[in-house]
Amino acid sequence: MDYVTVSAKIPRELGEKLKRFGIEPGPVIRRALEEEVRRAELRMLDERSHRMVERLRNLGDREIADLVREDRDKR
Repeated sequence: MDYVTVSAKIPRELGEKLKRFGIEPGPVIRRALEEEVRRAELRMLDERSHRMVERLRNLGDREIADLVREDRDKR
């Protein structure tokens, strides 16, 4: 797995507290970034699903059935 380096400036007091409590910032930062990316992905999927629902509302039942059938035939 390839890695990139990410750096952040934090207040000196926070850095001292991290050291005092033996907290390694790398894993904490990694988890926080992974969680933030997960939230962003979920927001994007939510927005896409809302747009899809709006598009589907404009279709009739027959058109939706035809699209489902067409999709099944492709598999």
